[in-house]
Amino acid sequence: MRGVLGKSRKMICSLLSQAPVSPAYYYRSSPSIYKPKPSNRFSWGFLAPIPSPAIRVFCSKPGEVGGLMASSVQNQGSISYLTQREAAEVDETLMGPLGFSVDQLMELAGLSVATSINEVYKPSEYNRVLAICGPGNNGGDGLVAARHLYHFGYKPFVCYPKRTQKPLYSGLVTQLESLSIPFLSVDELPMDLSKDFDILVDAMFGFSFHGAPRPPFDDLIKKLINLHYYEQAQRKPPVIVSVDIPSGWHVEEGDVGGDGIKPDMLVSLTAPKLCAKKFSGPHHFLGGRFVPPAIAEKYKLQLPQYPGISMCVRIGKPPQIDISSLRENYISPEFLEEQVEADPLDQFRKWFDDAMAANLKEPNAMALSTTGKDGKPSSRMVLLKGVDKDGFVWFTNYESQKARQLSENPHAALLFYWDGLNRQVRVEGSVEKVSDEESEQYFHSRPRGSQLGAIVSKQSTVVPGRHVLHQQYKELEEKYSKESLIPKPKYWGGYRLKPERFEFWQGQPSRLHDRLEYSPQETDGKRVWKIVRLAP
Repeated sequence: MRGVLGKSRKMICSLLSQAPVSPAYYYRSSPSIYKPKPSNRFSWGFLAPIPSPAIRVFCSKPGEVGGLMASSVQNQGSISYLTQREAAEVDETLMGPLGFSVDQLMELAGLSVATSINEVYKPSEYNRVLAICGPGNNGGDGLVAARHLYHFGYKPFVCYPKRTQKPLYSGLVTQLESLSIPFLSVDELPMDLSKDFDILVDAMFGFSFHGAPRPPFDDLIKKLINLHYYEQAQRKPPVIVSVDIPSGWHVEEGDVGGDGIKPDMLVSLTAPKLCAKKFSGPHHFLGGRFVPPAIAEKYKLQLPQYPGISMCVRIGKPPQIDISSLRENYISPEFLEEQVEADPLDQFRKWFDDAMAANLKEPNAMALSTTGKDGKPSSRMVLLKGVDKDGFVWFTNYESQKARQLSENPHAALLFYWDGLNRQVRVEGSVEKVSDEESEQYFHSRPRGSQLGAIVSKQSTVVPGRHVLHQQYKELEEKYSKESLIPKPKYWGGYRLKPERFEFWQGQPSRLHDRLEYSPQETDGKRVWKIVRLAP
């Protein structure tokens, strides 16, 4: 959506540049960077304003149906792809009757770019980012993205050779300078960008661009293109992330000559442009979570749902990746023997509190592993519902597979994994049922729907279909509609694991992880915990 940032209020063809002038429409990007290129099609230079009737025929293609979006909704993935004219008209609606301002959309677009980068390229391995920003709103997106990447833990640098002296852009520069983010001139950039940067953000030109770029952007684009040859020479180049349109591509036909920038990631904004169909990189994201239903219906936009509270969503299938190449280089504080609690339960509470403070999703989720008399292990995720000096408590169906295995072998292992903190805790020990009173008390503390669900579910047994569960649930709702207390089923209750071994794991660089094991031993007739370090 480079129009989203008002890259130009109306996109106009040079074919129409001799039309009568109207001051209401003008080309908003800096004209000095463009070098008009003779063509049988149309080229961009300094374009005169044109009246709105001419806008309606802008960039029509042979055979194109007259209505807006007629050529945009594609079968592949049911995603809409916008022509140049369509993108401009969508932006006109956003910034007209829908009341969005350029700075609002720029902020949302830049945030979308930063979150897309963070989805794939984590700062622990891709830390040094160079944002190459053009003079228009696409460049503004890059400036906003650099600010957010700084707060996400990256080390951004900015190359902004043709600054726009408008308050919006000056303010963005001031914000970056206040964070001590370095600005590099073109002359200060190394010849080989692969030595100093892990990520290159291509925010030079948006969908309003057409033609050949003038200096210094022509050389900057060549630098990005040349990185492809480093890869052929088996040198690892930095990844390229293009904002909305790979700079230099035709907005509808893509990389026409086949020798343009080949980004690893494309972050489309509002909706992907037609050129995105020619994108062959591994990561295509859609950003700009601001399209209201009214505009989606008006322009028949078909867009994917954004997950949760995310500002970006992946378009298409994830890339086929060599699983053996997947790895994370953990960056964590040292976990030393002299720093830990003497009692492993105290150490567990300390780490659990850290997981809660980090706002991790379900920090009480734990993998429970059990074995029956046949010795075959099985694991599943359950939720910790209590921990005290006597052990770790969870609740389940006493007729489930895990319950049958625990009746045959009352020993189990728990595993907590807190990804956001690079930590895991293993706990092993014997298992026993909690008292009926404890199970009863917890059962009635649950939401009413969860109580009914526990009665309906004969856990681990075969069900004819989901409709059966819903029907039984509905019948129970009616049965207990006038009852304040739902009786706990006899086949439902809690277990407590009494720990006999703990291991606290903290991820570290180069796989030199910290592993501290607690095991009980008798000292002077007292049970104490011995702490030893295990090899990673």
